Amino acid sequence: MFFKSLLFFILLFVNVGHYAGGQTYADSILQYRKQYIADLISDARSPIKPSQVKGMNFFKPDRTYRVLGTVKETPGSKPFMIETHSGKKKPFREYGTVTFTVNDTIATLHIYQSIDLIKDAAHKDDLFIPFTDGSTYDYTYGGGRYLDLSIKDINDGTVLLDFNKCYNPYCAYADGYSCPIPPVENRLPMSIKAGELMFTQ
Repeated sequence: MFFKSLLFFILLFVNVGHYAGGQTYADSILQYRKQYIADLISDARSPIKPSQVKGMNFFKPDRTYRVLGTVKETPGSKPFMIETHSGKKKPFREYGTVTFTVNDTIATLHIYQSIDLIKDAAHKDDLFIPFTDGSTYDYTYGGGRYLDLSIKDINDGTVLLDFNKCYNPYCAYADGYSCPIPPVENRLPMSIKAGELMFTQ
């Protein structure tokens, strides 16, 4: 409880600092998205061309969807295969679960770790949360969206989840990619009206 209170005041201090420095939280998210788009189109395997960026859409930045979650690790979990849109399967293991509250609704998401990336020193701490929610098909890509984390983001069993940074898999833009399909346990009951919207041609 002490740590959570301390983290709250640290986050509050950081946010105040942003305002004092002339940059609001919304500004920081807009800057984050500019970099995200730049990285996407510069990727050698990018599913879109620079001329198609105009088809990328996002919800307005909303601090409501920046929440503190409680992480419960699942040590010793066995690797399993996640289905992808191409029909191939990719090996993952469950790292744990994260429980949080959005708009007065408590929800839990399962956090995964790629078996292939665990072997890569540069990405061994990468964590992955694929999910669907109430906005899926209506406002957001039908195949779900992703949120990336790192083991280093977890402190004393808590982690900051910012759904304003959730993004579409490559399959949202083009065919020919093996994008993991969110498992049934990661279907959220509420709508997450934050992050990336459906791509429009």
